Amino acid sequence: MDFHPKAHVECTDGRIGRLEYIIINPKIERITHLVVRENDLGNSQRLVPERYVKDADHETVQLSIDKKTFDKMKSFIQEEYIPSNILLYMADQEGWYAGTPAAVFVEHEAIPEGRVAVQKGAKVYATDGHVGRVDEFLVQGKSGLITHLVMVEGHLWGKKDIAIPVTEIDHYEEDGDIYLKLTKDQVESLPVFDEKRD
Repeated sequence: MDFHPKAHVECTDGRIGRLEYIIINPKIERITHLVVRENDLGNSQRLVPERYVKDADHETVQLSIDKKTFDKMKSFIQEEYIPSNILLYMADQEGWYAGTPAAVFVEHEAIPEGRVAVQKGAKVYATDGHVGRVDEFLVQGKSGLITHLVMVEGHLWGKKDIAIPVTEIDHYEEDGDIYLKLTKDQVESLPVFDEKRD
């Protein structure tokens, strides 16, 4: 399967949105969730467990659930209410005069613990510097195991996609950037990913 951020996402009863992020468990190099942005609601993103993926290619991710089930999935953007007395206590502990603070809502992404959210365009670094940007991930069948990171290298007129074996990924940063075990020259020697593109 081919997980391409920004691909269309379809439920069993029609298109629901676009793939925004891929959630990866870096310890086992496995996709665990997808973050799907709904078409109709600009700020609505849902966290969809990978087990609901029926198929995926460069253009489309097909889910095995209907839109009604999708709507029940956990929201990726969570709001947390912090009452004014907590803010007042925190300010007092730091020695600040806060007056009378108002309660606030704080938003955060619902990334499961020990996971990393990666999106299209995240930076990829070789051992000796920046080498490209994330384009997509290739996954082995229904296992969810990542086999390759497909990275875009170059600029507007000299772009090429390079398939990097997942075994050559050193680590993922919390911001989604990816660090390789390879030098720029070693990356350059990898084969070009030549799947047909529109």
